[in-house]
Order: sequence, then C-alpha cells, then structure tokens
Amino acid sequence: MPTAAPPSRDVVLETRVFWERFKQPIIIALSVVLLAVIAFTGYRFYSDRRTAAASAALASANTAQEYEEVIGRYPNTPAAADAYILLAEAQRKDGKVTEANKTLETFVAKYPKHELVSTAKMAMAANLNSMGKSNEALAMYQEIASAYPNSYAAPLAMLSQVYILKAKNRNDDARHICETILTQYRTSFWAGEAMQQLRLLKPVTTSTPAPTTAPTIPPMLAVPPAPAPQAPPAPNQPQGAPSPKKP
Repeated sequence: MPTAAPPSRDVVLETRVFWERFKQPIIIALSVVLLAVIAFTGYRFYSDRRTAAASAALASANTAQEYEEVIGRYPNTPAAADAYILLAEAQRKDGKVTEANKTLETFVAKYPKHELVSTAKMAMAANLNSMGKSNEALAMYQEIASAYPNSYAAPLAMLSQVYILKAKNRNDDARHICETILTQYRTSFWAGEAMQQLRLLKPVTTSTPAPTTAPTIPPMLAVPPAPAPQAPPAPNQPQGAPSPKKP
C-alpha cells in the first residue's frame, strides 16, 4: 500500500516569516554587538594613544614638578606609576626625605601588585635610616626579606640589616644574618659582601697567643749565619801579638 508523501515545505516562506517575526530583536542585538565592538576599539585606540603620550611626557621629565604633572595628567598609566618612584628620588635628592617617603607610601598603596613595590620599600627603609630612625628601618628591612624571599631585594634587605646591627653592636645577630645569606642566597651578588662582613664580625680572642710562623726551609738546608765582623788590628802592630792593656 503506497504511503502518502510528506507535505512540501516552502523554506523561503518560512525564513521570511521568521524574519518578520524576530526582525526587531535581531536588529537590536546586532546593533548592540556592533556598538560594543566600536566602543572597545575606540577605547583601545584612546588608551594606547594616552599611554604613549604618558610615556613621552615621562621620558622628557627631569624635575619633581614635571613628575607630578605626569601623575596628574595621566593617572592609572604605567608611566604614572614609574613617575612616583622618580618623584620620590627627586624629593630625596632635594633633602625632602619625609615627602619622599609619603610619595612612596602612596605608590605602594595605589599599586600593591607593581613589580617595583619591593624597590619602593627598600627606598623607604633607607630614608628612615638616614633620618636616624634605625629601628623602623630595621623592621622594614625584615619585612621586605620576609615578604619577598624570592626577589633580588631579599638578600639586599638582609645585608642592610647587618650594617644597622653592627652600628648597634649586635654582632651576634649580624653574624647570623650573614650566615643565612650565604646559606639561602649563595649564588646572589650580595653573597660575597656577606662573606666579607662575616670575616669582619668574627670574635677576636686575646687569651690565645698568635701562632708562630713555621720555617719554610729545612734546618739542614738553612744557610748558617755569617760570623760577626772583627775589629781590624791596630796600626804598626804585628799580627798575632797581644793587644795592649788599657790603663
């Protein structure tokens, strides 16, 4: 018994019906996507231009005021972050150590994940030490060595502690830090300085006599000392005659 053929479908008609039914939502969706692409492209273009302009302004800046202008005109750019570090250095050179530390504190608070955070904290600790706040500097150096153990700043922070501890006559603590540097950072550039400081910090005992230098030539090969020179005989006196007695 023959089966009935399925009814034919008019694809063109169905497509037209679908378009007429969903035309407005489709147009709105495509418009939103297109506007998003245009906005993103425009933002990237603006951001790239702004970043380039900030980098150019930072490259031409040489004074504290110019660094401040870069920070003010181009905030949240890589150049502005670098400008904080350069501004703090310029302030330190001008003798404004307190202002330099405030600038570095702002940098650390604003860019906590920046790769120069450890460098900024090292500069802060050095500034504190130069202001006579050695205890605060020592604590910051300890914090740096603990918070960034795998950075280049860690052995330098530990070595900076050694100098402060030596000034405080805490030689035992300084020796311990030098030994830690040689153990944990023996391939570091600062390991050589730690070794030198460790030699200088070794305790000197006065009760033990200094060792005598052993002869380097065997006694049997040593040259005998020359005889002492004798006085020549008196003039007009035959050799072998006894010398006159003194009155």
